[in-house]
Amino acid sequence: AEECGPLRPVVESLLRQDPTERLDFEELRGWLRSLVRSAPEPDAGAHVIAAPPADASRLPVVRRRGELVRRRRAGLPATSTHGRHKRAREQARSPRSLGRTLLVLILLLLAAAVAYAVFFMPKAGEKGAAGSDRTGSAGQVSPAPEQSDQGASSQPRPDQTSPKSEDSPSDSASATESRTTGPAVADGFTLRNDPEGFRIAVAKGWSRAGKNDWNQVVYSHGAFQLIVVKGRDGAVTYGSDPMAYQRDTEHELQPYRSSSWATATGLRTVTVGTRTMAEGQFTWTDDSGNDLYVRNLAMLINGRYHIVQVRGPESQRDEVTKLYEQASATYQVTG
Repeated sequence: AEECGPLRPVVESLLRQDPTERLDFEELRGWLRSLVRSAPEPDAGAHVIAAPPADASRLPVVRRRGELVRRRRAGLPATSTHGRHKRAREQARSPRSLGRTLLVLILLLLAAAVAYAVFFMPKAGEKGAAGSDRTGSAGQVSPAPEQSDQGASSQPRPDQTSPKSEDSPSDSASATESRTTGPAVADGFTLRNDPEGFRIAVAKGWSRAGKNDWNQVVYSHGAFQLIVVKGRDGAVTYGSDPMAYQRDTEHELQPYRSSSWATATGLRTVTVGTRTMAEGQFTWTDDSGNDLYVRNLAMLINGRYHIVQVRGPESQRDEVTKLYEQASATYQVTG
């Protein structure tokens, strides 16, 4: 060990009898690395060959002093230093690889879209046939939807204050129910052929009051009322504008006009053939302090005004709307 020079501490450590006192791998590696880095450059020998002139087009080769770095063969595991160089090469190639991957994905998506269009989308002939079938089925319009449009055009006005005549049980039973003729009605409703000369859908179980002093026929159940007026007012006296009639003159909407708190929405005029209609949605507070929600339809038929109006609590607007839609869609003059 004395003749080893700078390697003496390393050799002495490795020659110790107690294995625990010997240098471990990392310490030995550090010793050897420091010795290599601190070793003097060897003197040139007598037989020195001059290097060829440097090529200006090539970059200079950086040589590290100390640790010997050799190029490893392909397939062998690299050390930590070589691993860093390998990752650098992979990172340099990654943008190009990413571009190829994106291009392949785009081509696959285009191919999938073309395949879907070919196998799953309907052909032009099939689409035209399907469209004609839908057109044919849509062309068959039942009378009920046509009259629902008429009902939608009516405009409501406030509640009437005229006294109602007391009717006998025979009056309430005089409205005949009809289930086999006329437009179709929803479940829970029935078509009634009223003796006053009209047909209308009324909820089952409602009672009828005969015509009062204002020519009103009233169907009622609880807090709900269906008021029907057949041709009481004429266009000669009240004009031929249903919207102006329901807004300014219609007796059934007088409570709306005289109420200190009232609203009107959905006012519109609809013309179907020779029939002109106006409709609206109204709210007001009655004499008892109850807030009412009213749907009103005023129709000008053969120069006379026909009224269909449904009243109910404002908190039950959906029920009022359901009753109104059935009544306005099925109202027909029968005599």
